[in-house]
Amino acid sequence: MASLLRLENITKKFGGLIAVNNVSLEIQQGEAIAIVGPNGSGKTTLYNVISGVYFPEEGKVIFEGKDITHLPPYKRAPLGIGRTFQIPRPFSSASVRENVAVGAMFGTLSGKVSVDESLQIADRYIDLVGLQAHKDKEAGALTPVEKKLMEIARALAMKPKLLLMDEALAGMHPKDIDEMVALLKKIKEEEGIAIVSMVEHIMRAVVGFAERVVVMHQGAKLCDEPTEQALRDPKVVEVYLGHPPEGSDA
Repeated sequence: MASLLRLENITKKFGGLIAVNNVSLEIQQGEAIAIVGPNGSGKTTLYNVISGVYFPEEGKVIFEGKDITHLPPYKRAPLGIGRTFQIPRPFSSASVRENVAVGAMFGTLSGKVSVDESLQIADRYIDLVGLQAHKDKEAGALTPVEKKLMEIARALAMKPKLLLMDEALAGMHPKDIDEMVALLKKIKEEEGIAIVSMVEHIMRAVVGFAERVVVMHQGAKLCDEPTEQALRDPKVVEVYLGHPPEGSDA
């Protein structure tokens, strides 16, 4: 089966700094993947290459068999690549419903839906993430967790085939993390979306959500294995965890 996304020998430099070094990666439809690694390992740069914020100096980005290496983000979104950000970026004075409807207007349905239809799509995803009681509230009045949920709803309204989540769980209470993991698993199953989540040292999220873990270290791909196997890899323990994962007999 052809990959949904394929990265071929991606290298991204900033001056003399090699931020991503010869990274290859394949993602299949409907997969749940965590990209992890210490600060400065190249995770965010790799995300930015996938979403089109940065173009690589070397290598290719192939999405559904099409070379999109030099397409900007606004041309990748209609193809089916959605993204959330570590710091949510709402239109603060617009309602939650209006914010989410923007996703429908500029995603894979761009140019195919009316404003009213976009609002109806927004209602579905607002309900899915549990914000129906706040849909008419100004987005700027939401709590930080609610803003993250709204951003997920907006990304889902784009009808993506691949959803990139940038530190969506950072700063959350353990109970909120567990609820978010359950939500992501539900979304993946119901929508058939491949979800790639960048995670900072939140093992309960990695273990609970990801089927596969990609570990970045000093710009290179250190490990790409099923979750339980990856978290017991001695190289990963040394570089990322610093100790055996919780619950491990190692």
